[in-house]
Amino acid sequence: MWIAVDKARRKTTNSREIKAAALVVTERRRGAGMSYLMPVSSQTILQSAPNGTASQPAAARRDIAGQQDALQGTAGKLPFSKMHGLGNDFVVLDFRRGGPRLSGRQIRLIADRRRGIGCDQLIILEPAQRPDADLFMRIHNPDGSESAACGNATRCIAARVMDELGRQSLSIETVAGLLSAEAQEDGREIAVDMGPARLDWREIPLAEACDTAHLPLALGPLSDPVAVNVGNPHAVFFVPDVAAIDLAGLGPQLEHHPLFPERANIEIVQLLPDGTLRMRVWERGAGITQACGSGACATLVAAARRGLTGRSADVLLDGGRLHIDWLANGHVRMTGGWTHSFDGVIDLAARDLAG
Repeated sequence: MWIAVDKARRKTTNSREIKAAALVVTERRRGAGMSYLMPVSSQTILQSAPNGTASQPAAARRDIAGQQDALQGTAGKLPFSKMHGLGNDFVVLDFRRGGPRLSGRQIRLIADRRRGIGCDQLIILEPAQRPDADLFMRIHNPDGSESAACGNATRCIAARVMDELGRQSLSIETVAGLLSAEAQEDGREIAVDMGPARLDWREIPLAEACDTAHLPLALGPLSDPVAVNVGNPHAVFFVPDVAAIDLAGLGPQLEHHPLFPERANIEIVQLLPDGTLRMRVWERGAGITQACGSGACATLVAAARRGLTGRSADVLLDGGRLHIDWLANGHVRMTGGWTHSFDGVIDLAARDLAG
């Protein structure tokens, strides 16, 4: 079903050297395992620089693009990349030169960690619809639903396309609007303007008029959340100890609460002594994930509204740390790293995915 993984093209902000060899790659996450086998071509080798930011030579980028074009023209064969931001992982399909319309069933199978590749979101790159955008990024959740924005995916896609184009900045169009990304001076991180934080109850949206700084919502030990929309609806609960909360049990109930007609992402947040915001997240349509970029943005905005922090703070997620700024113009800027894990090919003609 899944063939031809090339781990030699791994790029990451965690520096390591990748050697040419025939590799067996085994992914084991959340108890699921898959193996991929491919003799690695020396033409696609990338060795990371000390800061993990070495770019592929232009000739190598063109060679890979040509291979992708050739495969794109082969019936049922889709090249993909596996990337992640702080463990929030993505299968990336590049349809900028065309591609099939995937069904909800196919999306769910690709995202399935036991029967497919496995991911928190499936990302499809498409031609830009706006003249001021470089490309359009479409985001699908593992349940097949579509999401308007994803901060961690935006950093991953920005890194990939900036490297491809030899650029330091990029404009990425999403359902939520235009997101601007910029490589930082140290080359290890990318900053993304996630757009304005929307705070009116109609913009969240909520089913009824509410004070979004204090929602009339409680379940078990969780109560009095702040609602914020940063491309997606979020409900942020502040607690004394995130480790004491049964997020797996409470998250799905709150996601589907009648107050949220479009469902909601659920964050639980603890203010640490140094001012860091410790956050865990139940993502709408995905469940518990290692990180959520838009959720980190919503967390900082919620904390600032409650007077717990200023308009700038670090957010510590299960997968790592992001820096968030709520700017004077109302926009939220997120800064963090990214990782390119491996590449491969999906065979849509395989029995499970056909039709």
